[in-house]
Amino acid sequence: MPCGKRLAPYLETIVPILESFGELDLDETTKEKLRSMSVATIDRLLKADRKKMELKGRSGTKPGTLLKHQVPIRTWCEWDESRPGFLEIDLVGHEGGVSRGDFCQSLDVTDVYSAWTETRAIKNKTQVWVFEALADISGTLPFKVRGIDSDNGSEFINHHLVKYCQDNKVTFTRSRPSRKNDNCFIEQKNYSVVRKTLGYATYDTDKELELLNEIYSHLRSYTNFFLPTMKLVKKTCIGSKVKKEYDIPKTPYQRLMNSSHISKAAKAKLTREYKAINPAELKRTINRLQDRLFQTNVTKAKPIEKEETPPILSSTF
Repeated sequence: MPCGKRLAPYLETIVPILESFGELDLDETTKEKLRSMSVATIDRLLKADRKKMELKGRSGTKPGTLLKHQVPIRTWCEWDESRPGFLEIDLVGHEGGVSRGDFCQSLDVTDVYSAWTETRAIKNKTQVWVFEALADISGTLPFKVRGIDSDNGSEFINHHLVKYCQDNKVTFTRSRPSRKNDNCFIEQKNYSVVRKTLGYATYDTDKELELLNEIYSHLRSYTNFFLPTMKLVKKTCIGSKVKKEYDIPKTPYQRLMNSSHISKAAKAKLTREYKAINPAELKRTINRLQDRLFQTNVTKAKPIEKEETPPILSSTF
């Protein structure tokens, strides 16, 4: 459900892809109408369908504005948003609004330059699980990790991650305490990728953990290859109003392909993966896994409350 501003420029790309997989069969008149649709027309026509799919619930993570007053732990190079490899990371808890006991967490990682996003579900926020998931993500990224920025949680600010960054010459910084807006890129992905896909239910069983990671294994392809993003390029203050200008929406894949910092081998690998994916079938697979997860969540075993046996009263006559 990308907004009209993101969807309109991308129709030129996605329609031929869907046709090549037999998902669409359009005449030239219809294709021309799709290409010429305005942003407002797209949003108006899809308004009713989007209304039916709105999420119910609250999230503690909302999109914000990045404030670059970060406290560096140790650096080997300056933070550089003009090239891939500088990551923001965060955890999203699946506690269902009740923060008691152990429950699944989603480690969310996004590249500031390209918006390439990877996510892994873990048992809880114990340091060893967080580090293991982060190491796994680092090994699958199509670019070298050059910087990591996190919040001040002990699951990130620990010896495991500090040593990893020291050994691999990775810039490691942390945001200011109680300032979520310092990590605006990852906060936005926490909402648009994790919450919009999984909602706000409690996930705390091994079966749910397995389904979460199965969803994420498909969601990474859908998000990175087929969902365009917009980046703020200019902000102008006119009196009390702020005018924002954004670049042309592109997918993370397209942004990486346009980068001179990605090797030819990495680009070739990404292109092969991209051409092999049917986005419509990929979305259907994600929807089926979501249904399984929600059904599992509804029917998972709940502790049966033991009924209290009424006391036997003896009467004396």
